[in-house]
Amino acid sequence: MKTAGYSATPLAKKLGMKEGFTIRLAGQPAYYFDLFEDMPLNIQIRDDKETAKNLIHYFTKNADDLRRDIPLLKREIETNGMIWISWPKKASKIATDITEDIIRDLALSNGLVDIKVCAIDEIWSGLKLVIPVKDRV
Repeated sequence: MKTAGYSATPLAKKLGMKEGFTIRLAGQPAYYFDLFEDMPLNIQIRDDKETAKNLIHYFTKNADDLRRDIPLLKREIETNGMIWISWPKKASKIATDITEDIIRDLALSNGLVDIKVCAIDEIWSGLKLVIPVKDRV
């Protein structure tokens, strides 16, 4: 599935992905990199939990998985980093118990705030989570 032309705004720009970023992906669809027409240079993809990430893109269909993982994801990002949580849109007809409100509630209860929502492609939506400025050390 190649859906890079889904939106006029390039996906890397929507996500705030920049040259030199260290990122981690989790649960992404097999076609994830096909969504980018504008992948920034020198992106490092790291799966280890120790390296601080500028951006984590986490895909899920299950609220319990997110509930378990969100505190761990928060520990992995740079203080000014971001976590994108993606879940299937209702129109995708993919079975899920995740909604934007559930993600937002889990974020708030873990010291994160949502600052942006976007369409990743025809199937996935994304909610951008960050550590509030007042809590950044």
